[in-house]
Amino acid sequence: MTQPGDLTWMKRALQLAEMAEGLTSPNPMVGAVVVHNGIIIGEGFHLKAGTPHAEVNAISSVKERHLLNTSTLYVTLEPCAHHGKTPPCTDLIIRTGIPRVVIGTTDTNPLVAGRGIARLQQAGTEVVTGVMEQECRWLNRRFFTWHEKKRPYVILKWARSADGFIDLVRKAGDAVEPNWITGMAERVLVHRWRAAEDAILAGGGTVRTDDPALNVRLWSGRNPVRIIVSRSGHINPKSAVFDGQTRTIIYTCNNSLKIPGVTVRQLTGSANFIPELLTALHSEGIQSVFVEGGAFIIRNFAESGLWDEARRFTGHMNFLGGVPDPFPDFTPGETLRFEKSILEFAYHF
Repeated sequence: MTQPGDLTWMKRALQLAEMAEGLTSPNPMVGAVVVHNGIIIGEGFHLKAGTPHAEVNAISSVKERHLLNTSTLYVTLEPCAHHGKTPPCTDLIIRTGIPRVVIGTTDTNPLVAGRGIARLQQAGTEVVTGVMEQECRWLNRRFFTWHEKKRPYVILKWARSADGFIDLVRKAGDAVEPNWITGMAERVLVHRWRAAEDAILAGGGTVRTDDPALNVRLWSGRNPVRIIVSRSGHINPKSAVFDGQTRTIIYTCNNSLKIPGVTVRQLTGSANFIPELLTALHSEGIQSVFVEGGAFIIRNFAESGLWDEARRFTGHMNFLGGVPDPFPDFTPGETLRFEKSILEFAYHF
């Protein structure tokens, strides 16, 4: 049964969980708070796979241990009841005598899937579930998509001119560099986005025309795995994406393609290659992929319906021709305005 204050403390647990954005994969982001008589006496969050879970960190931070047996533990995700890289959190909760546990959402990972809740209840712990469930599921939408849909969470991102073109028509001899549509603030934001995802994906055409590094430079965070889709395999091995700084995988139909230090995976050659690609990325353990183009790749994801978020920048300049917007049926919801562009979001669930 919910009590006054449950929402307040779960909001705090969510704030804590968000502090580890981009750091916990393949584990979910989880926050936990221990409350005694309306006062927080302990809190923590899961920082990285293989390190203590949020519940452990929160309980360990409690100085007056005798208060635990009259306290409530708030946790954004169902505590685990299995042995992994760390012991079951349910065992610790039961040992400490915490009589009440409030859970944001159940964990649909088959290793958990209600077992944590059942274990607590069997031990006599009062368990309340579904407090801010929607927000807690949204926090770990990548984790849930990977387990429930057996594919990575897909985010599409592209920029277009005011008249609807994502690039000028390139001619032989043109400079190999991007035609910038957005300003520096937007570029910093994109690097923050990159740091939050497991992988970043671009097509071979984008690598040939823009020579992007596809890494995190303008934000503090890890570099995502670089995924290049080049069905022809016609790609310069000296491109910036092959600098060896982070893991890079090429998906291609060219069975003779070899680039030192780069993993090459084969595609079957099917015109509808997106489901095949996502299945392959799921098998690599990649929970989320940030798709940065180009037009061919964005269009194929849009047409497949296998995407979850889309983020489109529209600049103020006109190109007066070029490569058209690959997602003409994009229907935006939220909108943000920058000095040099408008950012629109769409969601597909």
